[in-house]
Amino acid sequence: MAVPFRKTSKSVKRIRRGNKGLQQPALVKDPTTGEYRVQHQVDEKGFYKGEQVVEVKSKEDKKSEK
Repeated sequence: MAVPFRKTSKSVKRIRRGNKGLQQPALVKDPTTGEYRVQHQVDEKGFYKGEQVVEVKSKEDKKSEK
């Protein structure tokens, strides 16, 4: 069983754990729709960097396929 050579001090432990704070996701305003979205991801309408890369089906189309 591994045993540490020296005891980790309270300050070192707290400094290490202090960096685990919550971070907000990087949001950008989409130029085509004007809505906020996560960076480097396709939005709900299938656009990425101003181009449509995914063909999004409407709810009516999905219902007619079933």
